[in-house]
Amino acid sequence: MPLCYPEPHTRGTDLTDRLYYHDSFLREFDAAVISCEQQQGRWRVLLDKTAFYPTSGGQPHDLGKLGQADVVEVVDATTVSEPGFEQKVIHYTSAAVPLGPIHGQVDWPRRIDHMQQHTAQHLLSAAFIELFGFQTVSFHLGRELSTIDLTAPSMTARHLEEAERRTNEIIFEDRPIVIRFGTAQQLSDAGIRKKLERQGLLRAIEIEGFDRQPCGGTHLARTGQASLVLIRKLERRRDAWRIEFVAGYRALAAARADFATVSGVANQLSCGFPDISAGIAKIMEQRREQFGAMKRMEERLAELEAHALSCDTEESKREPGAASEGAGAVRIVAAMVPAGSPAYLGLLAAKLAAMKNTVALLVSADDGHIVFAQTKSLPGDVGSLLRECLKQFGGKGGGSKDFAQGNLPNVKDAETLLKRAREELLRK
Repeated sequence: MPLCYPEPHTRGTDLTDRLYYHDSFLREFDAAVISCEQQQGRWRVLLDKTAFYPTSGGQPHDLGKLGQADVVEVVDATTVSEPGFEQKVIHYTSAAVPLGPIHGQVDWPRRIDHMQQHTAQHLLSAAFIELFGFQTVSFHLGRELSTIDLTAPSMTARHLEEAERRTNEIIFEDRPIVIRFGTAQQLSDAGIRKKLERQGLLRAIEIEGFDRQPCGGTHLARTGQASLVLIRKLERRRDAWRIEFVAGYRALAAARADFATVSGVANQLSCGFPDISAGIAKIMEQRREQFGAMKRMEERLAELEAHALSCDTEESKREPGAASEGAGAVRIVAAMVPAGSPAYLGLLAAKLAAMKNTVALLVSADDGHIVFAQTKSLPGDVGSLLRECLKQFGGKGGGSKDFAQGNLPNVKDAETLLKRAREELLRK
């Protein structure tokens, strides 16, 4: 997607007089309806002139009203003909509108928001070029955040801070923003930022003493109307760096949301804003210590519970030669484990499997998580056993010969599954 686009009065005929080209602050206008046709549940309306901006150049379309009908989409359309082409703006409405005179109203909050974001993009792109020579290759104006993609060998916090500061300097200076028209050569001689290859009369946006850029979008009259630009995020793309930013009312809303978040954290920590970082660091260190202590306690608990389960389980004799040499009898431990998380269940099963000639069949009484494990010297396959048992209950799971995990959709089936798994082991 190109950054912006020149005014399309270059070849052929523009059937729609685009009022927004000359006055982006026009909120209402009078026009004539040339045609109105129903199309897939909505109406396709063509006017002789319009203040509605169509989707183009990374900027979404305007919304508003034509008479009593809602304007739900605006499209820049071209009809190819010989020797040139006809350009027009198509308005899609929620209801039919009569042919002839009509009054249009642009959704102003949406329009001014788009103007603030688009002008901010010009400022931010120009700042990156001025400071570091980083070129903007694409722009997208989203519902909550806008992005620019930059080509740069690397990008650091310093780049972001300096570009953001320079952008806001230009905003605070409240420089005028002027619409210019001229040929590619005239705009190039005037110092246009982007190389122009189109012919005819082109449109450009000039920010006094800072930037000139070909663009057909809607823009502010002065930089101060952008209020503030905040860079929110940086991420590496395949061949570019993507920067998320907000401006104007969006920046105000973002700053207010940030303040609410930081205030909430400070209240939770019972500290002032400057002490939040240290407070969080302290909590994280305590958490690491507590986590280590908990893991050590889980190890001890698993050792004790494994010993208790093994002592409560009667040994079952295997067929001669079924176990490895000197294996003797095999102990089958089948148990429902109360409050057993998947991690703890796996740990307990591993403790049991570490004992001589032991098969562990464990199910969490809370969520139906299952772990089957066996001493590595045993010839059985608990992974296959688990899959066979789970087929009967619609569960999923699997694993290796000596360790497998799965889940029961209904924990009420746990005792039945354990009984069948134990019977299958004894049968084999």
